[in-house]
Amino acid sequence: MLIMRKFILTLLLLTQLPLSAQNEISPAPIDTEANGAVRQLYRYLRDEVRRGVNCRLEINKESGIYKKGERAVVSCHTDAVPLDSIEVCIYHNNRLTLKHRLLPKTSTFNVLDQAIDSTCAVIVEVKERGGQPSSIGYIVAPEGFKPGYQEPSDLMEYWKNQKRQLRSLPMETKLKDLDVPSDYQGRYTCQDVEINCLGPAPVRAYLSKPVGAKKKSLPIIILCRAAGVSGSWCRCQVEECVRNAAKGSGALSLDLNAHGMLNGESDAYYKMLEEGPLHDYFEYSLWDRDTYYFKGMYLRLLRAIDYMTSLPEWDGRRLLIIGESQGGGQAVAAAGLDHRVSAVVLNVPAMQDLGGARAGRRSGWPHPIENHPEIPSDRMDSTLPYFDGSLLLQHSNAEIFCEIGLIDTTCPASAVWSSLNGAPGKKTVKCVPYRSHSWPSGSVYQHWEEHYLHPREAFIDNYLK
Repeated sequence: MLIMRKFILTLLLLTQLPLSAQNEISPAPIDTEANGAVRQLYRYLRDEVRRGVNCRLEINKESGIYKKGERAVVSCHTDAVPLDSIEVCIYHNNRLTLKHRLLPKTSTFNVLDQAIDSTCAVIVEVKERGGQPSSIGYIVAPEGFKPGYQEPSDLMEYWKNQKRQLRSLPMETKLKDLDVPSDYQGRYTCQDVEINCLGPAPVRAYLSKPVGAKKKSLPIIILCRAAGVSGSWCRCQVEECVRNAAKGSGALSLDLNAHGMLNGESDAYYKMLEEGPLHDYFEYSLWDRDTYYFKGMYLRLLRAIDYMTSLPEWDGRRLLIIGESQGGGQAVAAAGLDHRVSAVVLNVPAMQDLGGARAGRRSGWPHPIENHPEIPSDRMDSTLPYFDGSLLLQHSNAEIFCEIGLIDTTCPASAVWSSLNGAPGKKTVKCVPYRSHSWPSGSVYQHWEEHYLHPREAFIDNYLK
């Protein structure tokens, strides 16, 4: 009986403490039986606090795009009334501008209610102490974003000279037949293609097309690969190349790896490149436009376009380039540098607004200015504009389909809009308030697939028909 009274007294004292104190104070030694019960209770409470609540954020406008002065409301929905305070961080143009804590009284509560009178990208991040953050974003008057860099007077002349040198090199190609998946056998072919090029590496890609296609009957579709070296997303894939050739009413499909590396090699080969000659390739020669790594990457893409447009099956009109992240950056560059590119599909494109940091914003990937304050600004500023998609895209008339993640800090929404605003061609822009740089997953995947992925695929199919 004495043990039970001691336990009840300890429990009453415990339940009157704030949760933070409950988690920090250790009970005074008491009888073994009561001590064990109290420790079990402490363990239960500690685990409950650590587990926290699941925060789901919503905004009052599904598109995530607001006009100046329009009221934006971000609400948080939890599976229970939070036991601890909620931390709220608000970022304007990727800079933290407000951080505070609130203790909700209900399981649904507002964390932001504001109207902004200027062009701005906003990210709201919410988390319970010790929990995982939840984020949502929106953008105000995105048409107001402009590139951080001014266009160099010789931008296009520089690239005309590069293309002149490229085309003075007689084209040499090597083709090797590849097996296609069983579902496509007899209807499509696939080949490993190598094309000589200026710079440190040749063009290497997979080429697929329908069997028996007539002259001038097919559009071209080029897939540009995302950043990295050894990941599956960086390597050419036979099945994906053939699948693209089957889109619409059939197409000349090229799956281009970004680095001119061999296709179809072992994992060890790509790991060797990633840890050796291609380690942090995106930082090579930031201070020299003639040796900057992306010069070779852009030239390989231009060489690939020259090759594809020389094929007799090309219809002479439609040339579509698809790219995600770094691949999107390549697609933008190609559209700006070659007027034969008639359409691009961009998925969170990189290499946009490389001078964003000069305008007080976060630059697009690979964030060269932010990552290298030790390099004199005049040296980088004499290199980066020549590779900045926000300047190159101004010289394209291609039709654009673009998806933007409004909580993407790798390829910020402000950087992508800086490019889109200067593009004179027709544009379809899809902003995803809950998307970071990677594909959405979990509870939001189905919504993203229906409202963003399927429309993108439909655009591609319709364009190629």
